[in-house]
Amino acid sequence: MILTGPEITTAATDGRLRISPFDTAQVNPNSYNVRLGATLLTYTSEILDPHHPNPTRTTTIGPDGHVLRPGRLYLGHTIEEVGSDTFVPLLFGRSSVGRLGLFVEITAPIGDIGFHGQWTLMLSPVLPLRVYTGMKIGQIMFFVSTGAIAPYQGKYQAAAGPQPSRLWRDTAPLPAQAVLS
Repeated sequence: MILTGPEITTAATDGRLRISPFDTAQVNPNSYNVRLGATLLTYTSEILDPHHPNPTRTTTIGPDGHVLRPGRLYLGHTIEEVGSDTFVPLLFGRSSVGRLGLFVEITAPIGDIGFHGQWTLMLSPVLPLRVYTGMKIGQIMFFVSTGAIAPYQGKYQAAAGPQPSRLWRDTAPLPAQAVLS
């Protein structure tokens, strides 16, 4: 079951979900629009390695925007801190942004119950595209869960700004004999 716009507003008011800052003008019939924050991260290595931290470069989007280039992965973030201890949030790119050739959150749209923070956005442009701080970039829908809830306690909790992958914290290199077999 998905929350309708009026129920999103009610749940944000009574505390069953948190959207900060909350603006009723961003409520849709069954989602909430989120806006692009001012910081972008890009990886600086030619080859990324999930077994090690990967260095990044930080860019601040200026008043004239920032041009995203094809063939690059940009990590952005939402202005809004969004989370719920009750509902399952899913974030998708807005269709208006998709029509400009920008892929948002292709591989990781689901948020865990109990996560609260700014969402990191994986931005991949098909064509050069100028983006601006505060532009409506995505929309979050909230789904009712069933069963016992074990709130998220993970490594991205309370995220502020874009977060690079921390997969290396969970991954140990395989022994050589395991790789060969």
